[in-house]
Amino acid sequence: MRGPRGETLAAYAFLSPTFILLGVFVLVPMVGALIISLQRTNGFGAGTFAGLANYDTLLHDPLFWRSTLNTVLFTAIVTPLSMALGLGAAVLLNSVLPARGVFRSILIVPMAVSGIATALMATLIFDENSGILDKLFRFLGLPDVAWQSGGAAAFVSVVLVTLWWRVGFNMLIYLAGLQGIGEDVHEAARLDGATGWQRFRYMTIPLVGPSTFFLLIMNVIYSFQVFDIIFVLTGGGPRNATSVLVTYAYDTGFVTRDQGYAAAIGMVLLLIMLSFTALQWRTNKSRDLAG
Repeated sequence: MRGPRGETLAAYAFLSPTFILLGVFVLVPMVGALIISLQRTNGFGAGTFAGLANYDTLLHDPLFWRSTLNTVLFTAIVTPLSMALGLGAAVLLNSVLPARGVFRSILIVPMAVSGIATALMATLIFDENSGILDKLFRFLGLPDVAWQSGGAAAFVSVVLVTLWWRVGFNMLIYLAGLQGIGEDVHEAARLDGATGWQRFRYMTIPLVGPSTFFLLIMNVIYSFQVFDIIFVLTGGGPRNATSVLVTYAYDTGFVTRDQGYAAAIGMVLLLIMLSFTALQWRTNKSRDLAG
């Protein structure tokens, strides 16, 4: 069959495997989680319909709000720091820095390591009894840091490990954006007498705006979904100091075995992610129309 109708059918034929995979592995589990979130469960047997009772419980659950606050704080710290460090590294590696290839590889290597493996390596550094960092502090005559038993220290350790894992990704995206900027632009600014800081502030940062917007959305989504590093490194402790929404949902669903309540937490996370996705779509649409 030829013509527009035939082309349309061919397009749908090529897209059908993707639609099937999305339906089976995304849409069906999503609908199932929504149904479970409306049930009262105890881990054994079928749940009983409870309407919006789980969502009402969320509103009065101090641990849920504590986990939400930790998630927001984690996002507010990790997102700007990882982006700023990534941009700084990209600017350096895009210059005439010696051995640029070696430094690029060092920063990109963490991207090839899973979050679980990263957290396992981090335990060798932050362990209170045998960790490398506390041994170094003792050697320098400094007091030990309670990386596992101190709430603030545990939160800092999670942030540091996450930054080490995420900076390389941000650097890679920024580096691609910087390499798309013509050298003649900077050369013209130098001829006009602009200093290095002025070129960075008024030229580099605006020109990598699309990369910044993409990384902002991706880092926020990742931060709200963080699980593996916290689960292995601190388990959400001590005293829920590092508990985030995903670890709280995991503990609720697989430890206390209240799958309905855990599904309700997951639905809240889904709404947050959909909000950021809608923001990204609307902003990109506005930029395309303006262009």
